[in-house]
Amino acid sequence: MMTKTSSKPSVPLLIEGRSISETYSRLILYIMEHSGVEVAPLVLTVDGFPADYSIPEDPAVRRSLDALLHRKGKTKVEDVAFTIFPERLWVMAQGDRAKLFQYYGWSFPFYRARDKANSRGLYFERLTMYGSGPCDGNQLEWILSEWNKRGGVRDSLAQATTFDPARDHTASAQLKFPCLQHVSFVPTAAGLVVNAFYATQQIFDKAYGNYLGLAQLGAFMAHEMTMPFARLNVNVGVAKLERIGKTDGAMKPLIEAARLCIAASPVAALTDVGSAQLTAAAA
Repeated sequence: MMTKTSSKPSVPLLIEGRSISETYSRLILYIMEHSGVEVAPLVLTVDGFPADYSIPEDPAVRRSLDALLHRKGKTKVEDVAFTIFPERLWVMAQGDRAKLFQYYGWSFPFYRARDKANSRGLYFERLTMYGSGPCDGNQLEWILSEWNKRGGVRDSLAQATTFDPARDHTASAQLKFPCLQHVSFVPTAAGLVVNAFYATQQIFDKAYGNYLGLAQLGAFMAHEMTMPFARLNVNVGVAKLERIGKTDGAMKPLIEAARLCIAASPVAALTDVGSAQLTAAAA
């Protein structure tokens, strides 16, 4: 059977920003201002993270998106982010990562049971309770313990996977988990760089929460490695705007907030030029 393919390979769309909100705003406006509802492939890069490991956001963008998600019966941003990094438990642990992992281990059965969408697992569960490997499958603890016990490690050491062929190679027509495949952590002179790899990503109801959760994970790892959190790179094979239409009037407050967010950005011109070059190359 022949597989339907494009006539030529896609040129990656690069979107950069100084915050999670700005990066998401650029993505949603790109979709709204161009034909189609899909970007393939997509590369996003975010920097500008402060020294205190907090994750800056534009409150208007966040409020508008959460209100829209609620209106459409979708999961709020915080709960999507929680699947990647349980920020609330990290606050409760008061900087003790052993307690964070312990709290999560106690709580995970409840998280899985309360929502059938979590029946196959959660990302932080795969990162810390993979089911095999050193540290009882806690990939993050192994990375941190190896990093902290010696002066230097190879660049390929600090990587963790969420995809497991034994569990995830299935012929199901649709599989909601795991879309995030892999995360790597790269120490640099500027600080920790986090790289995440997605096969697919839902732009409307998942992307912002994904970026927030990854940023929180990056801040946690940087904190535990005693270095700044410098940058988050997200690579997506296919990003799609689904479960809401581009002409849906309910999108208006989010679009307005996104435009204001970008207008206030000091890197607006640079990103617009880069996008224009990529668009021209793909034409």
